[in-house]
Amino acid sequence: MGEVLLLLVVALTVAAVVFGVTVLVSGKDPGLTPAEPDGRAVPLPGSRPLDESDVSGVRFDTALRGYRMSQVDAALRRAAYDIGYKAELIGVLEAENAALRDGRTEDADALRQARE
Repeated sequence: MGEVLLLLVVALTVAAVVFGVTVLVSGKDPGLTPAEPDGRAVPLPGSRPLDESDVSGVRFDTALRGYRMSQVDAALRRAAYDIGYKAELIGVLEAENAALRDGRTEDADALRQARE
């Protein structure tokens, strides 16, 4: 019984290899087709600064292997830019506040003009 089972497994393996080689040689395998976007993407807004609801509400189109990399990369670049901008703005505001506390109104005015 064991020999018959082994013979059956070997025969199926050989048949699968022959089938695979035949498909490769004949060229009739169309390969993977490009995945179409599912149309559910919700990008980050580009006309205003980001807030928490923008980041939590972002959605990407799905592709064969996950999310569309170009959409994810664009969203990450946008979020990184916005975080950097806000960090720079906080730094300027803190410097302006410190200048006002120290009584340096000229420096505070210069920082306010640069900020605006």
